[in-house]
Amino acid sequence: MSFHKILVANRGEIAVRILRTARRLGYATVAVYSQADAHAPHVLAADEAVHLGPASATESYLSIAKLLEAARVTGADAVHPGYGFLSENAEFARACADAGLTFIGPPASAIDAMGNKARAKLAMLAAGVPCVPGYQGDDQSDAAFEEAAASIGYPVMVKATAGGGGRGMRVVSAPADLRDALASARSEATNAFKCGELLLEKAVLAPRHIEVQIVADSHGNIVHLGERDCSVQRRHQKVIEECPSPAVDAVLREKLGETAIAAARACGYIGAGTVEMLLTEEGAFYFLEMNTRLQVEHPVTEAVTGEDLVEWQLRVARGERLPKTQNAITFTGHALEARIYAEDPARDYLPQTGVILRWEPAGEARFDHGVANGYTVSPHYDPMIAKVIAHGTTRDEARRKLASALRRTTLFGIVTNKSFLAAICENVEFSMGHATTAFLSREFAGHPTRQPSAPLPRAFALAALASYLDHARSLLRPPRGPYSAGTTEAASTSDATDNDDSLIGWRSGSAIDAVVVLGHGASSREVWIRALGAAAAGRRYRVSCPEAFEFDVVAHDRERVALVDGGVRRELRYLVHGDTIWTDDGHASIAFDDLTYRPAERDASGSGKLCAPLDGKVLDVRVKPGDIVTKGQVLLVIEAMKMEHRIEADVAGTVVIVHVERGAQVKTRQLLALVATAPTEAS
Repeated sequence: MSFHKILVANRGEIAVRILRTARRLGYATVAVYSQADAHAPHVLAADEAVHLGPASATESYLSIAKLLEAARVTGADAVHPGYGFLSENAEFARACADAGLTFIGPPASAIDAMGNKARAKLAMLAAGVPCVPGYQGDDQSDAAFEEAAASIGYPVMVKATAGGGGRGMRVVSAPADLRDALASARSEATNAFKCGELLLEKAVLAPRHIEVQIVADSHGNIVHLGERDCSVQRRHQKVIEECPSPAVDAVLREKLGETAIAAARACGYIGAGTVEMLLTEEGAFYFLEMNTRLQVEHPVTEAVTGEDLVEWQLRVARGERLPKTQNAITFTGHALEARIYAEDPARDYLPQTGVILRWEPAGEARFDHGVANGYTVSPHYDPMIAKVIAHGTTRDEARRKLASALRRTTLFGIVTNKSFLAAICENVEFSMGHATTAFLSREFAGHPTRQPSAPLPRAFALAALASYLDHARSLLRPPRGPYSAGTTEAASTSDATDNDDSLIGWRSGSAIDAVVVLGHGASSREVWIRALGAAAAGRRYRVSCPEAFEFDVVAHDRERVALVDGGVRRELRYLVHGDTIWTDDGHASIAFDDLTYRPAERDASGSGKLCAPLDGKVLDVRVKPGDIVTKGQVLLVIEAMKMEHRIEADVAGTVVIVHVERGAQVKTRQLLALVATAPTEAS
């Protein structure tokens, strides 16, 4: 099982992370990429790279034939699947073996056993592993599920038997909602995993989501490396993970570890894997599923154990014994990980696409990412941009470090959940370690710190001032000042005095030097700026919108403004790009539209014009011209970033025209259909 060149059959941050360890251990490396990823960092991180095909995953990263051909032409003799894509595909594992390639993962038989949640549950019951009561039968009819749900008792959880990531999962509270949930889950599961098979489980409300990291070798040795708490979730997708769990003591940890090892042994497991469980408030736990791959959140385990799990995977794949016995594995401190997603928390976490204009990770944490300035976040793949991992001697220290790293990281060009993640870290219940799977829905539903849908007046004022200063600088001279010069000293008062309004013909003697109109979502403000002259700390400006603020600008360049606000010196990071102004004051990262020279636009709310909220593919068109529809009725379904998005009528009326058909690719804001508010005769 010796090998010398590893092909990483994945992309993004996990590909970069695997390549890092492989190169450290002296292996030659090969990356693969789609057309959308031609200039992605993971391509540059490998010794060689092979183009697979178009952006569509089915024509690139999910093509077994193309991956095997990439290994053949480069002479790779081992394949690491990462996570997602084909990482839990038994057919791919077998194909690698048939081609003489070492598959750096479990045997195909173990993937088969654990890859289907229904079969896995039956196997665990046979092995004596505690499982949630449910139905995992062959009869997939609605009637069979209705009968099972009545027997189990509501609420119940509908789950896809294949895949993960929260796709194909629905919580059903009443019998009347079951059939719609089954249809929706089947559709999403079929599109995501090419398998619409479902199972049913009793919904365990507000549990802890605990997973145990195990590694097994081909010599019969299995160890666990502690547990991770992944309870902070939305739509069954993990948002923040930590190791160890604040709800698990040494005795419970041993029980969880023994159960996980028993589960792995029952399926003949080899390699790194994770046994996921639900932990109740009373301390009871139930098997949920087994992930037969490396997990997204594996870095927190690495942080507290000091072990490199990818290195363990490579050693096991070579036929070596595990590097350590159970007794030799130690745990030090606490670690937390946050996932930065390209999504808008203020718009129900709608995935975002676009170009990353400025990416500056804070230096005090570990960042696993596969992006760079100029990188395009496309609709073809998962919207995760980066993982931020912080380690401390205590949980509170790790939590503070994570919050600080998030606040100090700059990410402009695309809306993300970065500020939302920082707000979670600073939440009282989370800081006390009390979060369950109900945490986000209870603490942050409609919460303003989720991400301001209407920024505070001060945010508008600061953005307008940054735009004003940037405009003055860009018109008449190249960037200069303390930041541009690479120093931290403040500019002199005289330099600041003739740095701005005198350069562009606005005089401090006038009542108003400039007017900037900014918009954010549905809100907009006219901001008036007046230069008041020299101040002790720099140059003073009065900014009104109509609330009045006075700021002393100490220094500024094309990236940052140092200013005194209410007697406190602060820094505002900003970027002016076209008609958009990005700002980050450490509390919120906000994109403002510069409407100063843009004609007023009529609010299209309730207009009947249904536009695509993001780039994606049309999965379903449920209406045709002439159909009578009600407000809130689902007219189309779009798939983007592996999730389904329903397009609902914003008015009641008659469908006048449908511009797209099933299978069409659409762009953000593209008109999809038009509904007339007054019923008309169908032609």
